[in-house]
Amino acid sequence: MAERKISPALKFGLEFGPVLAFFIAYIKLKDQTYLIHGTEYGGFVLATAGFIPLLVITTLILWRLTGRLAPMQIATLVLVVVFGGLSVWLNDPRFFKMKVTLIYLLFAGILGLGLALGKPWLQLVLAENLPMRHEGWVILTKRLALFFLALAVANEVVWRTMSEQTWVNFKTFGLTILMFVFLMAQSGLFKRYGIDQTPEPEDRAD
Repeated sequence: MAERKISPALKFGLEFGPVLAFFIAYIKLKDQTYLIHGTEYGGFVLATAGFIPLLVITTLILWRLTGRLAPMQIATLVLVVVFGGLSVWLNDPRFFKMKVTLIYLLFAGILGLGLALGKPWLQLVLAENLPMRHEGWVILTKRLALFFLALAVANEVVWRTMSEQTWVNFKTFGLTILMFVFLMAQSGLFKRYGIDQTPEPEDRAD
């Protein structure tokens, strides 16, 4: 099924909205504890409990509007439900924090496997929107796999050695900024290996 186009602003809102909502909920609840059925829950776990269904809903809306979901979106949703659910069920924020590491390790592993098989899978997913020669896709895939590994390491360092507030800031804004910077840094690659698909003007008889 071909992907249906939606407004970029709407797409961004559906994808980033749950993350921003988690950040706002955490800021409001972080200094409080709540007694629910005899168990005390901190603001982080409660913000996580709200984030999970919100992500499910927005992902389903995105699927309904566009007709498809990227494999990375599906993998992210599954890991959020599993590890976010463990954090809520066991009242332990560590599972939700580790989820970010696992997501990036999974992405890096998938890209690395594709390279080992001689198939840069990014090309299969993005070639229609980003025409580029095969050599360019190989280079981009290698760089992105290494970048995901670096993000996995960075997440482990941040959540294990820094404050919870610092990790929430890193997850909400830091990862997004780093991804934007990475993509901007690839502009030379896109220019060098890009394929111009502008149609040739038709010759007109004199």
